[in-house]
Amino acid sequence: QVRLVESGGGLVQPGGSLRLSCVASGFSFSRTGMSWYRQAPRKERELVATITSDGSTTTYVDSVKGRFTISRDNAKNTMYLQMNSLKSEDTAVYYCKTLAVVAYWGQGTQVTVSS
Repeated sequence: QVRLVESGGGLVQPGGSLRLSCVASGFSFSRTGMSWYRQAPRKERELVATITSDGSTTTYVDSVKGRFTISRDNAKNTMYLQMNSLKSEDTAVYYCKTLAVVAYWGQGTQVTVSS
């Protein structure tokens, strides 16, 4: 049974930082590319970042380049999203998702950036 569990969200002030985690189980994590998506209120779900199975290649949406870093630890079956210099427009539910023929999603973690 595939399972993706996100954590690390919360309320943070503008300019602050958070680190999200996504713990995977039930599939070969080390052989699977992964991604982070987010969905803000009244907006469509948006791809934020991707990472290859070995972590060698990453991509980012323009709005987070230079502020967010995607990474993974295959020994721990865990992917991360380090978010720095957070802005109010980063407020959203953040989801991890597999990059595979069959896509699996986590349940999401809420990130709220507000003073």
